[in-house]
Amino acid sequence: MTNSKVTTLLHRDDPGKKPLVGNIKVTRQDWLNVAMDILVSDGVEQVKVLTLGERLGVSRSSFYWYFKSRQDLLDALLDHWQQTNTAAMINQAESPAETITGAVCNVFKCFVNPKLFDPQLDFAIREWSRRSGKVRRLLDQSDQQRLAALSEMYARYGYETKEATTRARILYYMQVGYYAADLQETMEERSDRIAEYLLGFTGRVPLQSEIEGAVAYAMAASKGELS
Repeated sequence: MTNSKVTTLLHRDDPGKKPLVGNIKVTRQDWLNVAMDILVSDGVEQVKVLTLGERLGVSRSSFYWYFKSRQDLLDALLDHWQQTNTAAMINQAESPAETITGAVCNVFKCFVNPKLFDPQLDFAIREWSRRSGKVRRLLDQSDQQRLAALSEMYARYGYETKEATTRARILYYMQVGYYAADLQETMEERSDRIAEYLLGFTGRVPLQSEIEGAVAYAMAASKGELS
């Protein structure tokens, strides 16, 4: 059995492989990918085994080769979110840089490259947390981990503890609000403010090379040229 949506919804870890078509057994990652698509577009209530099977063009019984239950799948989605979005922001905050403005440029990569950090998935998790105490606790934990990494980033460049934590909160919550506002802004418009953003987030004037590098990265990300 085939489904016309299969070629658009399935994603292989290896982009060189062809999309799944025809009578082919789907993988655990295929189930997760379609579940994430539905979570983002329709909310967690619509992440149902029958719906996923219809999207994949397979019987629901194959779901149980990979997951014990729907809850097992939901837990896997949460784990994926933590291992991608949260881990990516922490890794970028810990990346080496000569200056604090360069360090913030590293973090900016999360904000412009959806392959590094998926803002739609992050927003979907926040919506989910409004309906689940468990997810709310995980979200709070993740927010604290991200803020701690950003605070430590500022501290490495000589900021006192209170200023480091305050600037981390400004940087982080500004970006959360940026996603929530869903601004219809082109990458060119956004990139044009990078120098001012860096000055505002750090209180220090960025190097011209840092500005140019950040703009080049943002534009490449907007064109899908980054892995």
